[in-house]
Amino acid sequence: MKVNPEIFRAYDIRGIYPEMLNEEAAYLIGRAFVKFLKKQRPTVVVGKDARLSTPKISSHLIKGITDQGGNVVDIGLSITPMLYFAAAHFKYDGGINVTASHNPPQYNGLKLVREKAIPISGDSGMEEIKEMVLRGRFKDAEKGRAIKKNVSEEYIKFNLKDHNLKMIKPLKVVVDTANAVPGLVVKEFFKKTNCKIDHLFADLDGNFPNHLPSPHEEKNLGAIKREVLKKKADLGIAFDGDGDRIIFVDEKGEIIPGDFITALMAELILKENPGEKVLCDVRSSNIIREAVKMAGGRVVIGRIGHSFIKERMRKENIIFQGELNGHYYLRSHYFSEAPFFVILKIIEEVSKTGKKISELVKDFAVYYHSGEINFKINDKKGALKALEDKFKDGKILKIDGLRIDFEDWWFNVRPSNTEPLLRLVLEAKTKKLLAEKKEELLALLNPGQ
Repeated sequence: MKVNPEIFRAYDIRGIYPEMLNEEAAYLIGRAFVKFLKKQRPTVVVGKDARLSTPKISSHLIKGITDQGGNVVDIGLSITPMLYFAAAHFKYDGGINVTASHNPPQYNGLKLVREKAIPISGDSGMEEIKEMVLRGRFKDAEKGRAIKKNVSEEYIKFNLKDHNLKMIKPLKVVVDTANAVPGLVVKEFFKKTNCKIDHLFADLDGNFPNHLPSPHEEKNLGAIKREVLKKKADLGIAFDGDGDRIIFVDEKGEIIPGDFITALMAELILKENPGEKVLCDVRSSNIIREAVKMAGGRVVIGRIGHSFIKERMRKENIIFQGELNGHYYLRSHYFSEAPFFVILKIIEEVSKTGKKISELVKDFAVYYHSGEINFKINDKKGALKALEDKFKDGKILKIDGLRIDFEDWWFNVRPSNTEPLLRLVLEAKTKKLLAEKKEELLALLNPGQ
């Protein structure tokens, strides 16, 4: 059969079902994955989200793995961080979660890791797997076997181990899991705390009838914002479709920028681990760097993208990293996303200090930030060169696209790794300056508009 090569992305495999990603492709990917691992009889842990196409994709993936001689540990419905935990904690040779994360219902995908939950991406194995799949030639092997294993209890226990649950007050927390698979874990996780949970859209439904499981888009946060205000809750937490990303809403129903949560977490972690390194990506607010330094930590600047982040964290033994879009990575969680650690840490701090969550982050609101602005541009390199020439008097950093810093503002423009876009982020010390520089950059990147 012919497999659509466009399903192989920079960080994962993803496409519309069944036109792009289907059962046959999943089967071949399973076989290719076993060959890629280069072990006699590797053990691969497989998890899955609750999309309508997932059972068929998952079963054919498992068949491909076992037909190629691999053994499978099927953990069933799973958020992606749980799959990473299982792969690393139980020392399996690799893992695959069947999920399209925050994408609409017609999509599905696969997230792949090798041993220790090390991600497989475009430059660390995905191209090799892609070539094997497109060739489609596999030799017969002694068939492996598949077993089922429930790891959710172990995963929740792992997340609770470094926290003092007795100190947590009966806070009112609204959680929105958008009818996606995080709903299962959230239900069990919060049973272990004193918090009173108002769980929105808890039932699994692969059609996502209420809104897409994409909390970094404000249009999908209307329900949780209203519910926080209606119930006079202490905070709200919205998950994405595969549970590796969280967005917080404060008691006033306002979205808390991911950079503010990162700065707060850096302070809390460094209080217990002074002198450790914290990774900041090139689009991170300057407030994170300032918070890390004030807390006695060391700032490391790196690229955007979970595979680059995890590689850098492993290489330099970095303790923590947070992204604007709600991903939070922790060394003690096998350098992977740790949403429940972050949730517990913040709930503990609210309980301990008696402060509202808005009070905990208000000191970080010292800059004005644009958020991410996307442009469709054919000549990405030409656009970056023009910007570099125009703003050559600033401090230039090229580790991920182009970041140029000035005394009172900065911007970053980088090509998307997953879409034909340029992504712009800028930050300034005043609202007026942000508006001026935004207008100037938009005119350069999108002339005539």
